[in-house]
Amino acid sequence: MRAMFRPLSLFVGLRYLRARRQNQFVSFISLMSLLGVTLGVAALIVVLSVMNGFENELRQRLLSMTSHASITGPDRRLSDWPLVADRALAVEGVAAAAPFVEIQGMLGNGARLKAAIVRGILPERESAVSRIGESVLVGSMEQLRPGTGQVILGRLLAAQLGAGPGDRLTLMVPSGSGGRIVPRLHSLTIGGVFEVGMQEHDGVLALIHIDDAAAILGLGDDVSGLRLSLDDLLQAPVISRRVSAVLGEGYRARDWTEENASYFRAVGIEKTMMTIVLLLVVAVAAFNIVATLVMVVTDKRSEIAILRTLGMPAIGITKVFLVQGLIIGIVGTLLGAALGVLLALNVETIAPRLESVLGVDILPADVYYIASLPSEVRMPDVIRVTLLAFGLCVLATLYPSWRAARTQPAEALRYDR
Repeated sequence: MRAMFRPLSLFVGLRYLRARRQNQFVSFISLMSLLGVTLGVAALIVVLSVMNGFENELRQRLLSMTSHASITGPDRRLSDWPLVADRALAVEGVAAAAPFVEIQGMLGNGARLKAAIVRGILPERESAVSRIGESVLVGSMEQLRPGTGQVILGRLLAAQLGAGPGDRLTLMVPSGSGGRIVPRLHSLTIGGVFEVGMQEHDGVLALIHIDDAAAILGLGDDVSGLRLSLDDLLQAPVISRRVSAVLGEGYRARDWTEENASYFRAVGIEKTMMTIVLLLVVAVAAFNIVATLVMVVTDKRSEIAILRTLGMPAIGITKVFLVQGLIIGIVGTLLGAALGVLLALNVETIAPRLESVLGVDILPADVYYIASLPSEVRMPDVIRVTLLAFGLCVLATLYPSWRAARTQPAEALRYDR
């Protein structure tokens, strides 16, 4: 008999989880606390997974046009670029390199003018550092041949100019002459249209052959810089520093995290704020445990006094109520983690069904470039959320346990009948 009840605190704590038949309210509050923790943890995991999905989608769309890293020389001009490319390719982690010439000017179609970035590329090399070829809707990259003046526009830029394939555009490039800014005019013909799903590219960028771009700027055989593709884009900051060290003074290597820092900083801030808000939901649910255990302590005062009279130490009474709170916390967080991961893995299936049932579009295709909810479950996030929720549950059990341990047998039994 003694061996059966050796973990006395555990045994009593489990018994107290089930309130007396005449006091089912405490059991109801315990159940609500458990469900609150479960739903809070599940919601937090789902939201973080969706934010991770948006971050990954944003990164992929940015990198479809933006290289993993880029190299520029003095005065944004790079001489003997093949030699620089060979030296960069010798650095561990650099997979490919392609030259570019960048022009900032105005594109015009009749009375319509639009500021644009005209990028000169080498089509046969560009496919190694970007996925722009996969985003061309009309025409192809092969149309960009030297001396033809062919240009491929972003879909939004073409719409703003009111132009389409075969139309002629005027490129105005500012040039200094006699202390004045005089625009130089160049004629281009639209050979194609691309769309990558990012307004900053689709509404601003135009592509021409690198020889045509160099001729417009008078660079000769020079280029503006090199675009690099890396084996591991997450190691871009480290690899770009290695490239800078190899090339030496006068050359600068920038990675995609530096060039697009504002985007990912915004996503990071949103994730942080959503985490804080939803953790408050978990905290409210967790601290319902305080109310539950305080009610249990009040309900069990006479029984606590009897246990103390029979010799159970104060630490034993503390453990009794810690057991109750910890079980609610463990079960709630584990159920929440399981439910959250299950929902996050099936967001792309669940969201369309909710849209059909509710009759609404969560992400209208005519408003947003991303028409479906992306989701990416990251186990570090799941573990972090589970541990934080469980930690809040542990904190919630401390005060009621301490209050139970301070119960004086004589006071508790004095008016007990």
